[in-house]
Amino acid sequence: MNVLLIGSGGREHALAWALSASPLLTKLYCAPGNPGIAQVAELAAIDITDHRAVINLCKAKNIDFVVVGPEAPLVAGLVNDLNGSGIKAFGPSKFAAQLEGSKGFTKDICANYNIPTAAYGRFKDLEKAKAYLASQGAPIVIKADGLAAGKGVTVAMTLPEAEAALQDIFSGRFGEAECVIEEFLEGEEASFFVLSDGTHVLPLATAQDHKRVGDGDVGPNTGGMGAYSPAPCMTEALCSQALEKIVKPTVKALADMGHPYVGVLYAGLILTKEGPKLIEYNARFGDPETQVMMLRLRDDLLTLLLATADGTLDKVSVRWRDDFALTVVMAAKGYPGDYVKGTEIKGLAQDFGGDVEIFHAGTALKDGRLLAVGGRVLNITALGKTAGDAQVKAYDAIGKIGWPGGFCRKDIGWRAIKS
Repeated sequence: MNVLLIGSGGREHALAWALSASPLLTKLYCAPGNPGIAQVAELAAIDITDHRAVINLCKAKNIDFVVVGPEAPLVAGLVNDLNGSGIKAFGPSKFAAQLEGSKGFTKDICANYNIPTAAYGRFKDLEKAKAYLASQGAPIVIKADGLAAGKGVTVAMTLPEAEAALQDIFSGRFGEAECVIEEFLEGEEASFFVLSDGTHVLPLATAQDHKRVGDGDVGPNTGGMGAYSPAPCMTEALCSQALEKIVKPTVKALADMGHPYVGVLYAGLILTKEGPKLIEYNARFGDPETQVMMLRLRDDLLTLLLATADGTLDKVSVRWRDDFALTVVMAAKGYPGDYVKGTEIKGLAQDFGGDVEIFHAGTALKDGRLLAVGGRVLNITALGKTAGDAQVKAYDAIGKIGWPGGFCRKDIGWRAIKS
């Protein structure tokens, strides 16, 4: 079958890499893609925000199935428009994608279905938000309600820091001026992924990422500076609790609302003394968590995604390698602030070994030169028998790459190694 993958980041390169190995695949296309994805798929230079252009591409290329990678097209209703044109697609509807598109929407579902999460308030008025903040004190968590590319959350340890975050949100920096103010919870964070066809739920894998830009998990939040899978802290008992108390009630809530959740559901959890609690949902595969999950996946990704879209998840199962996978993000110097674009990257054509894959995130080819054009640019991903083994392989590969304009954290996976 012909498959179209939507997106251009490291997550999409990892998905393309996995999809390209499927025995069900005839041809893989990607829009708009990147130079790494071009190694396994034919790229289509279209504007993915133009849903009619996506539909026309599907008809021109006889696409049988569309896999939507990023959150923005899902929140914009691309899956609705594809399905409305008779094209099968993987991903939640516009309504269901509000689980990521609106933090307030998700918090209200948690309240209505007794899903464990932090106490919260929703605000569209700055003065009311400030009053609530003053009544709660610090530490506290301030979140922009909508999509913010991983940068709309502030864990404020002081009231002035929290007030500055509110000013940021209500200045319109993240789009619509609406926020959620949450109770500060203490505990280790982990990511838990499942597939849902609207009725059945299939647990996938666990992972942990490093959101802060600096070694030792310090500095501003980013889209993610590295990740590893599995998450050592997520025992079978905790996975079962997360599934039964958090994920399944959420899937039931969307079904009760008449908008069944179909796609991957990524629960960001915090492991408190009372058990796992939901921090937030993402309505798509994580980035950079997908990169490590795809290296560990033993079964055919395309089969799993088709079963999700077809409502037959109860007919499939999924297996994972026992190996540990770890990815290190190489970013342009200055990220997550202002960063330099157009610096050249060399050395990616060499053989890094069978346990290492390099996924492109923010690259472009110009006159035969590979250039960095984004903030997060490369994902150096490795498999190992242990966390330490995978970490050594990843950093050894980084040492062979010639990119003076880039940087990375030097401690990705430290928590897993310590455990």
